[in-house]
Amino acid sequence: MTHWQKSSFSGGAEGNECVELARDETNLLLRESDDPDHILTLTTTALSALISHATHPGTTPK
Repeated sequence: MTHWQKSSFSGGAEGNECVELARDETNLLLRESDDPDHILTLTTTALSALISHATHPGTTPK
């Protein structure tokens, strides 16, 4: 069974408005709680680039 962790930016209330992260043997898994069957499989490098782009749009990761 996969253990999902809710983003700290999602707040403490129950609901379907959060991003959740888990890991398998080799990758990180990312999903939106309101669509839990749609899961992105990412490497740590890819997740870092995604977060960098989301927090600093218009910049290119090095």
